[in-house]
Amino acid sequence: MRSLERHRDVGAYTLGVLDEADAFRFEDHLTGCPGCAVRLSELRFAARQLMLYRRATPRVVHPVAGPGPRLLDRLLGEVAARRRAGRRRLLCAVAASAVLAVAVPAVAVMAQGGGRAHRISATDERSGVWARVTAEDQAWGSRVRLDVRDAAGPRVCHLVAVGRDGSEQTVTTWTAPRHDARLRTAHGGAALRPAQIDRWEVRTATGERLVALDPR
Repeated sequence: MRSLERHRDVGAYTLGVLDEADAFRFEDHLTGCPGCAVRLSELRFAARQLMLYRRATPRVVHPVAGPGPRLLDRLLGEVAARRRAGRRRLLCAVAASAVLAVAVPAVAVMAQGGGRAHRISATDERSGVWARVTAEDQAWGSRVRLDVRDAAGPRVCHLVAVGRDGSEQTVTTWTAPRHDARLRTAHGGAALRPAQIDRWEVRTATGERLVALDPR
């Protein structure tokens, strides 16, 4: 199976319709593809709704029958509830970071939906770059959020996860604008789980290290 076809199999794998051999191949592909890992996590909510629809549908109903208005109301209500819960978690995280802010480097661990989130921040005195990484532990690896301030642009930068085994994975890439120190946020994913990561590094496209975030 070609790599592109494996990318397309993420939906079928989420729904559990791949045969045993194809599922094994996709899981092998998943260990080295953070993009598919992120999409798999995003599709799980839709798969859960389909499962609920199947359980709520009597066996006498034709399998291609359209959903009724009660199911639509139920789905819309659950989506609204998830969004409200997400906003509450965001407000709580912002409030906690404002109260617990200390001199860098600083490390914190907090609970979030889907797994434990490991947070670390640091400032490099030489480059002047400040960065904060929040890595949420997932079964497939780490869901990562990066907050960064860099006034020395323009330049292309990468966030790199360095594993305890010495391996490296590029998590996300962005462009720092010219002389702009405003807070910027980027998202990405790594196949390494937080416990497998030795440190995080913000680097330029040429490999210069701007700041290292070491949780030890």
